[in-house]
Amino acid sequence: MEAQIQKPKKQPFADQKLYHFGFLVGIHTQDMILSHTGYTSPTGEAWFAEIPSYSVGFSVGIIADRYISEHFNLRVSPSLHFGEKGFVFREQKTGEEYKNTFKTNYFSIPLHLKFSANRIQDYRPYLLAGGYANMDMSSKKDQALRFKRVDYGLEFGVGCNFYLAMFKLCPELRFSFGLTDIISKDNSDLTDKDLLKFRDSMSSGKTRMISLIFNFE
Repeated sequence: MEAQIQKPKKQPFADQKLYHFGFLVGIHTQDMILSHTGYTSPTGEAWFAEIPSYSVGFSVGIIADRYISEHFNLRVSPSLHFGEKGFVFREQKTGEEYKNTFKTNYFSIPLHLKFSANRIQDYRPYLLAGGYANMDMSSKKDQALRFKRVDYGLEFGVGCNFYLAMFKLCPELRFSFGLTDIISKDNSDLTDKDLLKFRDSMSSGKTRMISLIFNFE
């Protein structure tokens, strides 16, 4: 019986480069874990907030990757995330609603450690974990809520390298968890003072984001 001829791998030495670069595009949804103070306004109103639905945002960035060992790489991928959050504030007794949508455009610098499994022909699954720092580029003053410009947190992801003739295509599902309260209490220059009741009703807000990213390396 003749030995079966194995199909040659595409880019067999792609993962042995000391440095390599690429770019990413993707979509994401932004969420926030909200905590409330139970504040009651002088008129007896008690407001609570939620994000009832999620809007799809767009992400784009660049990738710089450093080879460490056969299974580990260190990478940084500065990115821009364009999206929004839609808040609905409800008064506890009357059910009155106040809706407010915030543009949340972030410049993000994540640093990840990537662990890759053994390559199987032309694909190779991987996990990654690390941290990130975000800067909000769309903060506006005259809003019911104001957010701090800087946020940081942890990220975890899972993906797979697909080796093509000229490049690697790496679909990746990533989960981001903010660690800091980003709701700012500094609304001293707010023109409509009636909006302060929404700020005072919020104890903290921590970001969450789920991203589907396509890396081209």
